[in-house]
Amino acid sequence: MALGALRPSPLVEQATAHLREQITNGEWAVGTKLPGETALAKSLGVGRSTVREALRALAGAGLVRARQGSGVFVIATTPEEDWSTQLRQAAVTDVYEVRALVEVEAVRLAARRRTDEDLTAVRAALAVRRDAGRGDDAAFVEADIALHEALVTAAHNPVLTGLFAQFVPVLKQGLLDLVELLDLRADDPRHGEEGHAALVDAVERGDAEAAGRALREELDRTLALLHTL
Repeated sequence: MALGALRPSPLVEQATAHLREQITNGEWAVGTKLPGETALAKSLGVGRSTVREALRALAGAGLVRARQGSGVFVIATTPEEDWSTQLRQAAVTDVYEVRALVEVEAVRLAARRRTDEDLTAVRAALAVRRDAGRGDDAAFVEADIALHEALVTAAHNPVLTGLFAQFVPVLKQGLLDLVELLDLRADDPRHGEEGHAALVDAVERGDAEAAGRALREELDRTLALLHTL
């Protein structure tokens, strides 16, 4: 099957896209053994190493699987959704429930591990959130998320930091919808200030249990409001 030579550019990405199209269009059905690396490389006009990387990407998407001594076979025609895609498509309440599991533990760790530099960053973020109470809803939500990011960073766990970063786009939109639809800041422009101040204070004191409790209470209140939307 001639696939057509590729233009020079990110060749691995192009090769992956071409091979994925053959699979998702049904031209290579589930159970089909793909041509060998040499044949694919010739059809695509690339080197075998490029084909190898493309096949690795397709395997990561759950479309193909290599069988030792037999070759590479199609195992699905629909790629598995990556984590970012799942988050974008999930209900914000579901995201919030998982966020609570992640972030409550993060602030407990932050209370134990925070450095003077971390505390400076967290206090500055709290001050920005307070000042943002005079601004519009978008600026306030941005400042609120920035404070939580500073707290998670203070846990000094790169996996937690990266995981929370994946939540941020969904959280921002969900919080903005919440603030705007329920007009939460009409009577309280700095919505949740007392709880956030208590959270920062607990982290500063090094009280992990108080930090976790303060954040859990804040998140539970927000989640209850999200369920009303």
